[in-house]
Amino acid sequence: MPTLPWMTVNAPTAPEAQCMASRLEVKSVWHAPAFLLASLTLWRQARRSPGALGVALQAEMWKGTFWTYSAWTDKAAIYAYAGTEPHKSTVQRKRKVMREATFVFFTAPVDELPMSWDEIRRRIAEQRDSSKSE
Repeated sequence: MPTLPWMTVNAPTAPEAQCMASRLEVKSVWHAPAFLLASLTLWRQARRSPGALGVALQAEMWKGTFWTYSAWTDKAAIYAYAGTEPHKSTVQRKRKVMREATFVFFTAPVDELPMSWDEIRRRIAEQRDSSKSE
């Protein structure tokens, strides 16, 4: 499982960070290598984006599942990153090969960063469960 461990990119200036975590699943494992390459490009972009505090990526290639976790100064920084190239056009292109995507936004004390992958997966599972019951 390729993992890019947590990388702190900027020191926080506030006591809390806005976090975003995602679980992205492709329709076929045949799409996983290209999806991983695109994910690496976006990971690099996130590291250079204004407001980024830290980023991590985990890829379960044989399951076709990708996990991301990032911390930001605020939601505006997340949305600015998402609306900037190459993220914007990559997301549009990759939607065709996606089976499912789950996104979770939450705040966390900066002294608790980075959270464990177990905690990130728990939060995503909780979001998925609540979405299914709606």
